[in-house]
Amino acid sequence: MRVLHRTSASGQDGTPAPTASRHTARVVSPRFTIVVPLFNKARFIRGALHSALAQTRRDLEVIVVDDGSTDEGAAIVEACTDPRVRLIRQANAGVSIARNQAIAAARGEWVVFLDADDWQHPRFLEALARVQDAHPGLDCVATRFHEFADDSGAPPAAWCVPQGEPAVELIPDLAARWMKGPTLFTGSIAIRHSLLRELQPCFRPGEHFGEDLDLWFRVSERTPIALIDVPLAGYRVGQQDSLSVVHRPRELPAWTGRLRERVNCEGFNPVRRRSALTLVAQMHVTEARVALVAGERGKAIAHWLRGAAAWTTPRWWLTAFMLAWPAEAVRAHQRPAPVAAPAPAPEPEESPASVWPPFAAAEH
Repeated sequence: MRVLHRTSASGQDGTPAPTASRHTARVVSPRFTIVVPLFNKARFIRGALHSALAQTRRDLEVIVVDDGSTDEGAAIVEACTDPRVRLIRQANAGVSIARNQAIAAARGEWVVFLDADDWQHPRFLEALARVQDAHPGLDCVATRFHEFADDSGAPPAAWCVPQGEPAVELIPDLAARWMKGPTLFTGSIAIRHSLLRELQPCFRPGEHFGEDLDLWFRVSERTPIALIDVPLAGYRVGQQDSLSVVHRPRELPAWTGRLRERVNCEGFNPVRRRSALTLVAQMHVTEARVALVAGERGKAIAHWLRGAAAWTTPRWWLTAFMLAWPAEAVRAHQRPAPVAAPAPAPEPEESPASVWPPFAAAEH
């Protein structure tokens, strides 16, 4: 038997009061709260929930915030019989407010983010908890992630997960680490709830591109980040209706300006300031190349000049040469590589925990 509870308090930032539904049974003080924003992702949400509830760590709650969906996604969540799942409904207000609502409602010591079309390995929370226990002074732990291309709602193909205790990298300077290569993404990070409460609104309302990076860099200014060197989260790419595609700005996103303001404040660590400003400069270099591919040479030159803080890097100088290239040559150089195919899955006799996903697609 389930009982519906309706909240009467107004939502954050003046949004209409959300409606929450949950089962009678309650998880008392869970270790983890998994936050799932949902907007018209009915074909994906069942799989995302399955991956969250298949965790080897059972002390969790899942808060799904339906952001005014017009499909049956919310009904799929409502039909879930697991008492650890809670559904909050709100009028359409955007992914940032949806996540902020879930953070405000969370009871977990740690908050994990899972977009409705992504996946978690069954040992994702277990790995996070081990590192959290080993480094109790840290407020942020993350894992590596695996990209998979799909727009149908199918589960990702199996990929290998190394056995044994993984290496853990401590990241004191996120900007410097970000420039070395892929680091983390929304679905691979856990942040202590007490820190998130101090940073609310964690996600800037109205922003749809880079609103998560804004939070990760703000968090990194308060605590080092422990990165577990094993991919335990699945990131679905290649969707034409994703926010990162639909809302990609033609200029640098607003969070980069706020980052510049913070690092230029008196007393900010000078080494980390230099890293942050170089990162923003490299983003201008990237936009210069995007403009070149689009045939907008004047805009490309403007971005290249604004990226002058990266003048000591080969990438800045190569982009200077590219400004004189024909558009077709630039497009050929910038053509993205395809998403790498997953490593072959181990033979059946190996432990199921070493393969993701460990369950058949028919179970979804």
